[in-house]
Amino acid sequence: MMDIIALLYCLDPYLTTTSLRQLSHIICAILSMSGRVTMLGISRWAGKGGSYRTVQRLFYTAFPWAMMFWLLFRHHLFNPDDVYLLAGDECVVPKAGKLTYGLDRFFSSLYGKPIPGIAFFALSLISIKERRSFPIQVEQMTRSGAKEATAKTKKGNKQQKQGGPKRPVGRPKGSKNKNKTQVTLTPELQFIKTMIQKFLLLLNGLFPLTYLVLDGHFGNNNALQMARQCGLHLISKLRYDAALYFPYDGPYSGHGPRRKYGAKIDYHNIPVKYLQKTSVERGIQTNIYQAQMLHKEFAQALNVVIIVKINLKTQAWAHVILFSSDLDLSYDTLIDYYRLRFQIEFNFRDAKQYWGLDDFMNIKETAVINAASLSLFMVNVAHCLLADFRQHNPHCGVLDLKAYFRGHKYVTETLKLLPEIPEPILLAQIYDQIATLGSIHATKPVPNPP
Repeated sequence: MMDIIALLYCLDPYLTTTSLRQLSHIICAILSMSGRVTMLGISRWAGKGGSYRTVQRLFYTAFPWAMMFWLLFRHHLFNPDDVYLLAGDECVVPKAGKLTYGLDRFFSSLYGKPIPGIAFFALSLISIKERRSFPIQVEQMTRSGAKEATAKTKKGNKQQKQGGPKRPVGRPKGSKNKNKTQVTLTPELQFIKTMIQKFLLLLNGLFPLTYLVLDGHFGNNNALQMARQCGLHLISKLRYDAALYFPYDGPYSGHGPRRKYGAKIDYHNIPVKYLQKTSVERGIQTNIYQAQMLHKEFAQALNVVIIVKINLKTQAWAHVILFSSDLDLSYDTLIDYYRLRFQIEFNFRDAKQYWGLDDFMNIKETAVINAASLSLFMVNVAHCLLADFRQHNPHCGVLDLKAYFRGHKYVTETLKLLPEIPEPILLAQIYDQIATLGSIHATKPVPNPP
């Protein structure tokens, strides 16, 4: 059976021996158990050394999760010949009651509306070669700071409306152009910037990191400037009706400042010279355009890729606008990198489906962040175990891995009831036979049974 202690040994410099041993018991229990991943459920499957009090004590202990994520990735998942992207996304976990730390109403894309729950923001490293995402940092998001900032703004606007003369129409006399690179980050962007800076300190130049990939919620100048302040190029998506302009390349009028903005883009009639690729599949024509364009809300030119899909039968069409602050990035690479961003959603899916991100019932701040971090930490642990497991069982997945550990758990508990332990050869056959029960794919024996 795979040795969890050996896998976690890289965490030894930052965890006490007791915490490391307890964490290994809990990870083994989560890999073996069926049903909801709660503290009580974990204690029922942990066996000796994993009582409920032990599990409870561990969940209320503060852990250096950022360092733990990084060490596990660096020792077991990092490939020096690979290229990595940094991606980020928010995950909302619905919660009932009123006592859970950070409980508020957050917008959930699954429900399509704000729901009561708690939210976490996760950073992930995405492998270009493996096309897989590895969670690297997770923090709980609270809306207290955002609410205070919004309340102050509303109060200031209300006072301005109640007293004093109204502001005249037009630009105030003597006002100067604003530097769009000097922005005031929202509490959300400041929170994300702090997370990125913490990770970059851990990275310490181990491998080059160039791009930050975020979803369309961050398709604005503030998010772009936040990424540039961290030394990264942003890849994201603009609104479908974004007011983009071609750079002006006409003659100088002879007076006044030189003209910057040219014609505004018409998404129904994009100039053919910007067309990069056309393909037709199942009656759907896909046109891909790329151009350097300007937006009046952004401080710099954008590398814009527009994907237009046309139904050749009905002539119905739709388009998507991707952009990057890296003007030299090719259209196919930009599309591929933004497509890889979705791999972080699979991390959230696995954490909720297998590792307890939806199940925990803790309400205190430390216990809540421990439960969420442990569930995403288990995503990386599963990647490590599956890398070895697939050397003998190439088509196996998480359910097969859990069935394997559950079968070993059953055999281990059964052997405790026998007056004599069977011969090693027979014991290995028993382990291999029972470990296949409940698996999705047929599994071959894994060497080195316990």
